[in-house]
Amino acid sequence: MALGILARKVGMTQVFVDAAAVGATVVQVAPSRVVTVKTEETHGYNALQLAAEPIEARKLSKPLQGHYAKAGVETHRRLFEVRVDSTDGYSVGDAIGVDIFSEGDCVDVCGRTRGLGFQGVVKRWNFAGGPKSHGSHFHRRPGSVGQCVKPGRVTKGKKLPGHTGDVRVTVRKLRVLKVDEERSLLVLKGSTPGAKGALLQVRRRDG
Repeated sequence: MALGILARKVGMTQVFVDAAAVGATVVQVAPSRVVTVKTEETHGYNALQLAAEPIEARKLSKPLQGHYAKAGVETHRRLFEVRVDSTDGYSVGDAIGVDIFSEGDCVDVCGRTRGLGFQGVVKRWNFAGGPKSHGSHFHRRPGSVGQCVKPGRVTKGKKLPGHTGDVRVTVRKLRVLKVDEERSLLVLKGSTPGAKGALLQVRRRDG
């Protein structure tokens, strides 16, 4: 399990790789601070609790304010945990930024997809629908969903209209094309979940 960090999706562009234009996503990494170091001896597993996006203390709840005060770390909006193989070399207050990545690394990106609201079966499940010609009264409906006398009910998991998108997904093995430490930017080959400004977790792959 490798170290990860939070980032904001800036947008998409194209980059020339080996004389070919490829789609790329630009993300801005939010520098993080170590708030708690969890070890296998004390907590049963190795992990780092990280904080990102500084914020005024008065905008947080009292328990969170106390948590940051106890660690001696500035208050932040985001508090998240990353499992690691070993916590050696990390201590409370350490800063972790975009410098943990380098060009050529492979990363996994977690985030929430764009929410599309309530959608029918054609949009949600790519159903073919009915005839589009004049005179037909069956165009974009799901059709029959029930069964006969036995079992006489709609089977669980049936593809039906409903809420689409806004689910957490992970895109694996995206290659880092460029690292801009000065502006804290990463350029990743391919697309990532969410719209512009979406919050992502970028996790480096070891191997």
